[in-house]
Amino acid sequence: MVVEELLRIPAGGVSLEGMMTVPEHASGLVIFAHGAGSSRLSPRNTYVARILQGSGLGTLLFDLLTQEEDLIYRNRFDIDLISRRMAEATMWVAESTRDRALELGYFGASTGSAAALKASVEVGVEIRAIVSRGGRPDLVMDILPEVRSPTLFIVGGNDPLVAEAAVDIEEQVQRLDRVVNDVLDFSKLEAGKLETREEEFDLREFLDEIFAFGAARASINGLEFRGTVSHSAPSC
Repeated sequence: MVVEELLRIPAGGVSLEGMMTVPEHASGLVIFAHGAGSSRLSPRNTYVARILQGSGLGTLLFDLLTQEEDLIYRNRFDIDLISRRMAEATMWVAESTRDRALELGYFGASTGSAAALKASVEVGVEIRAIVSRGGRPDLVMDILPEVRSPTLFIVGGNDPLVAEAAVDIEEQVQRLDRVVNDVLDFSKLEAGKLETREEEFDLREFLDEIFAFGAARASINGLEFRGTVSHSAPSC
């Protein structure tokens, strides 16, 4: 049995129309973020939603803007606005479906992808995965290092703008990965060969050295690394 609900989702002082479809025994819910000039009735997103529903996943397609707001062209590209809507709708849905224990994911297209990425950072619940179809991650490059949800970027072969942004994202991830691996030697951890020994040391001095090392390595890779030690931290 599949349950369909026509919703009015409160977000940012307005009410957004949405359709939530949840198959029986669904384990997750995918929240869609449509692109600029589109709506919850997007044929492509509706098609993808049907495929997901057939695989046992629930879906929520909703309008990020009211009809009146969508008439103002700049609103369609106001990533701060539509990402807040995405986050607020996510929190409302998470609360409304708490008894079903549904894991949440995002599917974003075009500017909706940027909104989904930013919302995943700001929202107060875990987003288990994000899919970006022909997305605009270039609109939120500043927050990409903060995205913690596994993300799949689907890019058209004839879409050079998005393809270039995807390459930039991959380079940022590789740089961050190199810094982390320099600070924490994961290869030794995984192999069980990390040697430890007891030794007295000054905690603050040790952390200062770690911060200095991390900052130097980050700078080489075009990143910034900063750290602070609480005044209440012990010295040893």
